[in-house]
Amino acid sequence: MTDPIRISLSDAHALIHSALVVAGVSQVVSTSVASALVAAEAEGQTGHGFSRLGDYVGQVGTGKINRAANIAVRSRGPASLAVDADSGFAFPALDTALSVGVPLAQDMGIAVMAIANSHHCGALSVQVEKIAEAGLIGIMVANSPKAIAPWGGRDPLFGTNPIAFATPQAMGPPLIIDLSLSRVARGKVMNAHKSGQPIPLGWALDADGNPTADPEAGLAGSMVPIGEAKGTALALMVEILASAFTGSAMSHEAGSFFDADGSAPRVGQTLIAIRPDAQSDFLERVSELLELIQSMDGARVPGTRRQYAILKSQTEGLLVPKHYIQLAKGLANVR
Repeated sequence: MTDPIRISLSDAHALIHSALVVAGVSQVVSTSVASALVAAEAEGQTGHGFSRLGDYVGQVGTGKINRAANIAVRSRGPASLAVDADSGFAFPALDTALSVGVPLAQDMGIAVMAIANSHHCGALSVQVEKIAEAGLIGIMVANSPKAIAPWGGRDPLFGTNPIAFATPQAMGPPLIIDLSLSRVARGKVMNAHKSGQPIPLGWALDADGNPTADPEAGLAGSMVPIGEAKGTALALMVEILASAFTGSAMSHEAGSFFDADGSAPRVGQTLIAIRPDAQSDFLERVSELLELIQSMDGARVPGTRRQYAILKSQTEGLLVPKHYIQLAKGLANVR
């Protein structure tokens, strides 16, 4: 059941796009969503790739994802934007925010983009990379349905609440850092659950607060945070920036990303784009720092494995579990 099938990036995009269009999603939105899922899959973030398609289609069918969302943008100040995703997919709202926010940052020196009433936004690396490719420093935070308990507590209150950073440099591709504030992204636990595979101990706790290798028990319990108390402090910071600041649902209020029924998640994302030219040799200094890290025995610059995974995906295609390909083909009415 889990035997992987190799598929090219273009064929993967076409298959996901077709499945969404058959579900009644517009061509433009389907393109945006397919691009994000394939990009995540290509960099090894499989919990944000094909594994999400069935959930997306199910939620479109029940109206939990608003397939006819009217994305609205308004100014909150000279360099601040508010984007309402209207309970639709996150990706077209992110596309809209960046299409306005990146030029604004290039003009003003900085732009803050607050996205409200949004949905699962996948791999944050995909979005901050777009900012860095425009010559800007990018920062992004997002909240998600509750999965992490405050330190010392048992009941989940915060989402896995990822944070990402990207910067251009003088030599080589942008530096991309993308991390979940749980030890692993919750999507990996859901992916294991769907695939019938156990999870390593240390990823999640069951409802009684005990370590578990059962993904179903982990999903019913809580995720283990990175850095213990420091990880939950960071989760609180992200919660405030992504939900209170954007006017979105807090993690403990948000509807599930996975279930077709129930209320829309209405989570938030905040992006910041910064023009780095206040320091004229910024790009060179970043490259020097990264080169110093690379020169140290055993040291690795963050994002190196991601770059390798993307290159391999571009040349060899994706390896996707067979059941996800079969599901996508069934949703797309492809034999």
